[in-house]
Amino acid sequence: MDILIVEDELEISQLIQHSLNKEGFNCRISRDGINALQMFQEQPPDLIILDLMIPGLDGLEVCARIRQKPGAKDPYILMLTARGEEIDRVIGLSTGADDYMVKPFSPRELVARVRALLRRSLRQGGQNQVNRTQHFVIDLDQHTAIRQINSQPAETLDLTTLEFNLLNTFVSNPGRVWNRTQLIDKLWGNDFFGDERVVDTHVARLRKKVEPDPASPTFIKTVVGVGYKFEDPL
Repeated sequence: MDILIVEDELEISQLIQHSLNKEGFNCRISRDGINALQMFQEQPPDLIILDLMIPGLDGLEVCARIRQKPGAKDPYILMLTARGEEIDRVIGLSTGADDYMVKPFSPRELVARVRALLRRSLRQGGQNQVNRTQHFVIDLDQHTAIRQINSQPAETLDLTTLEFNLLNTFVSNPGRVWNRTQLIDKLWGNDFFGDERVVDTHVARLRKKVEPDPASPTFIKTVVGVGYKFEDPL
């Protein structure tokens, strides 16, 4: 697995690199936001450890640009910062970060979170190979999600691995109401370390790709005070 470390403090970047190298990960280091985007475009990593306060472009901007144009890979992003305020965590997650750590951190915990993020795509299993509803066909073997609305041509959705797994969870259980904890257990299991509101971020991103009008969802409905449910009968 290839990991890009974006951190301008030399000692911290070397500590992270050393800790991950011992676990068998291949690590590259960038010390500013502009260079990080260049390295991402040249060789997309599987995961990015991204400091919030870096020169050039800050971590929030780097994260947002990667999520807008993920390229060949849509990497997991672990945001790392000295800030611990609640608003910073919310902003970081809203831009598309998958997890959030505050400095000072334990190298052992950092490695555990990296491993947890990289295992997320392996959490789906034991399901039917094709799940269908009126407007969606999810093929697990081909890893494709197709949407067809009314008389429009069928469209293959451009989803990240996590978005694909989330949509499949909804499509394979139409009408079921899921709260955040249940979705975390389904998609990430015991490997999850972050703020459970990251679920809201991923649902919002998925809605932008599957809903005709994300502001007024047709398929992925919010159940106020509980969670989410998928409605699209056969």
